[in-house]
Amino acid sequence: MSHRVLEGIAEVARRYLDWQGPVHREMRLVEDLELDSMRLFVLAAEIENHFEITLDESEEGNLETVGDLADLVGRKLGV
Repeated sequence: MSHRVLEGIAEVARRYLDWQGPVHREMRLVEDLELDSMRLFVLAAEIENHFEITLDESEEGNLETVGDLADLVGRKLGV
C-alpha cells in the first residue's frame, strides 16, 4: 500500500472532517475517527474526489479500518 494513499486519506480527514490527530492504518473508522453515518458519507465522497475514483456501496460496507480504506483506494488506483 502506498504511503501516498494513507497521506491522502489523512489530508481528507483533516480538511473535511476536522480530524486533528494522526491517522494510522489500524484506526477504526467509526470508533477511532468518530464517524457517524453522515461523516462516513462525507469521507467516502471526498476520498472519491481526492483520488478521482469511484467507490461502490458494496465495497464501502466492508470497510472497518483506515487500512481497509487505504487498501481499497490502492486497488482502485492500481498501486
